[in-house]
Amino acid sequence: MDEERQATFGPDGELETEAPEATGTNDFGEETGADETDGGFNRYAVVSLLQKAIRRGDEEVSAWCAWELARSGFGWNLWDRLNTFVVEDLRADAQAALLVGRYEELAEDWDMDSRRGQMAAVQAALVVARARAAREGANAVNAFHAIAKRRAEAHEAGEEPAHSFPVSDEDLAAGGKYDVALDGHTGEGARLDRSSPFFRVHGARVGPEGEPELSARWKRLYLALDEYDYTEEEVAHALDAVDADDPWTDPGFDD
Repeated sequence: MDEERQATFGPDGELETEAPEATGTNDFGEETGADETDGGFNRYAVVSLLQKAIRRGDEEVSAWCAWELARSGFGWNLWDRLNTFVVEDLRADAQAALLVGRYEELAEDWDMDSRRGQMAAVQAALVVARARAAREGANAVNAFHAIAKRRAEAHEAGEEPAHSFPVSDEDLAAGGKYDVALDGHTGEGARLDRSSPFFRVHGARVGPEGEPELSARWKRLYLALDEYDYTEEEVAHALDAVDADDPWTDPGFDD
């Protein structure tokens, strides 16, 4: 017996030990249409329902949609959409994306039509449904595109735009709000002679929790052994966490 499938009884009462193969008919023995699932549902409607169920955290409906698509030969569509939903419908987080990717690999190894392949599909759908729903990426892209369009229209009309990006030209200039970004990796930073020490003291700071203890010890050791002679004030600043309420203000240091 196939280890991946427990013995079950089919509709005719016969013992089944293999996952049923696609026959081109639905559960009622009727020929399926091009976009019809085995249960007699439209594939596009099931995919749309899956996305809405994930957004609403409905685990049961999400699991059913994934199983229905997987068993009906639409596994390729399922995985494409699940990966899209991770980007489009979830709060940014590494775990869900990694788990969905791993379940997809397992489903491909096991064959989408197998019970294990279908279980991997259901598991992936549950991971996404249980994750925190948020359309951060989609909302950000939509908002930035809308601002860009209105900004260009205002420029063409010689007017000030009613809405702006969170970063202006003045912000991203020497002495501006994001001055710290202009280190030696940029043309402006090179012009200002902001070499590696500037990056280590200002650009490499993290926060708001700051460096973990071991990482901070390594950084302090590196600064102590570097060819540049850092002041105690610079070292302290390089290791200090950025302010959660004001992450961009950095003091200058006299040479």
